[in-house]
Amino acid sequence: MAIEIGVITEGKVTGIAKFGAFVALEEGKSGLVHISEISTGFVTDVNELLKVGDSVKVKVVSVDDKGRINLSIRQAMPKTEQPPRPPRPPRPPQNSYRAEVGTDFAPAETKGPASFEDMLQKFKLDSDSKLSDLKAKEDGRGRKRRK
Repeated sequence: MAIEIGVITEGKVTGIAKFGAFVALEEGKSGLVHISEISTGFVTDVNELLKVGDSVKVKVVSVDDKGRINLSIRQAMPKTEQPPRPPRPPRPPQNSYRAEVGTDFAPAETKGPASFEDMLQKFKLDSDSKLSDLKAKEDGRGRKRRK
């Protein structure tokens, strides 16, 4: 039987390297199972999972122009059913979170429609207050004020 892409076959581990394992196939051919294709989980050391002489089931992933055969143990494993993901909890309404935290974005108390002049006056007062606080901090730290 010739080596074809997608075929699952049996092989024997002939060598182990940091980056994967070499597997002997039929007809005297051999291929490489990259470390990322050994297991479904993260593999730090190939020696923890495979030993020289182990018989493994592999899937032929690709054959390049030079005749090198890339194999996968992970893809040759039967697909296991993944448990369904638990449903996500509902998101809290955006405004309620901000109001609880007490940020500047909390909605203002409404006593009725405010005129534009009232809103502008409030903005000026808040702005002046913040600027004076900043200037006081700069003066307290020994920095020279800019003119």
